[in-house]
Amino acid sequence: MALLDLAEAEGRALRRGLVRLGGGLALAILAALLAAAAVGLLLWALYLFTAALLDPVAGALVTGLAALAAAGALGWLASRLGR
Repeated sequence: MALLDLAEAEGRALRRGLVRLGGGLALAILAALLAAAAVGLLLWALYLFTAALLDPVAGALVTGLAALAAAGALGWLASRLGR
């Protein structure tokens, strides 16, 4: 009987842990989607700003170079943290 009580308690603890893990994972995915949208809007704003100052082709070039530089910096940071 004690073994069944222990198994039931462990099952409840596992279920509670899985629910917390699932909730945390869902919130992390939502945060990542919102961050991606925010980066997209920032790049769009940068393009509109540089297109107003320069011509649209130069604005796209500047925005693309800024995005490439940011991606390179994040990639470098990820490789440094992975060591």
